[in-house]
Amino acid sequence: MIGGVKFCGGCNPRYERGKALETIKNHFKGRVEFVNVQEDAEYDFVLVIGGCTNCCASYQQYKAKEYILMWNFDHIEETIKKIEEMGGMRLELEGNL
Repeated sequence: MIGGVKFCGGCNPRYERGKALETIKNHFKGRVEFVNVQEDAEYDFVLVIGGCTNCCASYQQYKAKEYILMWNFDHIEETIKKIEEMGGMRLELEGNL
């Protein structure tokens, strides 16, 4: 499974967006490839990582089966669950965060 990643511009970040992505990537190591989004590619999902509740990063120009938005470090567990459900993966949340 391939997930495109789109960060907001970072004008008002309220948490370490890069650290949040690393946590998610580590959970899916060897199962999901995370890449920076490109307009000419297609993805299983696009993960939009906003730094605040505005989550203003545009993402409709990217081709994906699903779009996942997060704007808070507390959204990591929910994001992991959504990705696992998309791929029919076993839920392995406990102990992996």
